[in-house]
Amino acid sequence: MEHITVTRTSLPPYEEFIKEIKPLWESHWVTNMGEYHQLLERKLCEYLNVPLVSLMVNGHMSLEMAIQAFHFPEGSEIITTPYTFVSTTHAIVRNGLKPIFCDIKMSDYTIDEEKIRDLITERTVAILPVHVYGNICNVKKIESIAYEYGLKVIYDAAHAFGETYDGVGVGNYGDASIFSFHATKVFNTIEGGAVTMRDEKLYEKLYNLKNFGIRGEELVVEVGANAKMNEFCAIMGLCNLRHVKENILARKKRVEYYLAGLNNEKAIRCLEYKKNIEYSYGYFPILFLPEICGEDMRDKVYEALKQENIFSRKYFYPLTSDETCFKNKYKDISLKNARYVSDNILVLPLYDELSFKKIDQILDIIKREINKRMGEL
Repeated sequence: MEHITVTRTSLPPYEEFIKEIKPLWESHWVTNMGEYHQLLERKLCEYLNVPLVSLMVNGHMSLEMAIQAFHFPEGSEIITTPYTFVSTTHAIVRNGLKPIFCDIKMSDYTIDEEKIRDLITERTVAILPVHVYGNICNVKKIESIAYEYGLKVIYDAAHAFGETYDGVGVGNYGDASIFSFHATKVFNTIEGGAVTMRDEKLYEKLYNLKNFGIRGEELVVEVGANAKMNEFCAIMGLCNLRHVKENILARKKRVEYYLAGLNNEKAIRCLEYKKNIEYSYGYFPILFLPEICGEDMRDKVYEALKQENIFSRKYFYPLTSDETCFKNKYKDISLKNARYVSDNILVLPLYDELSFKKIDQILDIIKREINKRMGEL
């Protein structure tokens, strides 16, 4: 039986990648910001339409380093969303800072910008919103608030590679934006990530942080870590970048097929795609409405799909703020919308080579389970 996962790594033609890595056996230069690392930074500047790109070993270190680069006082507060992958919160905590969780909007699952002001204190230093499932935050309102209070804005754009908002590349918003190039993303370098920014001083700071602070053979200017991307990953990125537009187009067709198939399902809500956003179609989440189909409909469908060797994902469940590692520290915070979505969301399989026949099977299983439940109510 075919094994269908929630996503699948996009790979370039085998021969293309092998041809590209062959020079590494001649140069033996496989890391330390080699020519392919530098080339990928330039190519990503062009594709993302941003001034500066700093490549990193992965998306998490991109965010952790971006936060660290601003030298916030220990114990400072960063307002963020609980509806995200745990990496977002961990990057804050690992920098010795305190996450302050703001609820989300039901319209697109991004941070509710109307609730940010109420969370600002004298200890607040930044806002860290997340572009969830490729839904772009209300960047204009968020940056207006940040300007008013003198706060930094760092966007987690791991779900929004190559997207534009009002024709502007999403990596241009805020003081910095981070991207993940993990194998599961629309664009991948196997493992990798990047920070985009306008400020050249921030670029230099990130260079130091990701390379032990080394600026010469006998010169280490500050304490840093090792978060560099290697040449093999950079070459994979260069190859995949040539094919990313066709990958996104293939994903878009499958999203449209899903939407058409679920159009009349009253117990489910799909994302609404806005005309002023150019999407990369990284995920296809559906929200089950418990007031119509009962409290555990999401879990029933998840298990039914699994029985057919189709693996969806409860993404994000539980909320990052409610994870075991935080030992119930944030359990009493009012996050009504975020918890509602987390309890009822299911991300369906989506990748460029997913067959429409398999999507039909997925849709049939979802409808069968909903009809069965509606007959019981």
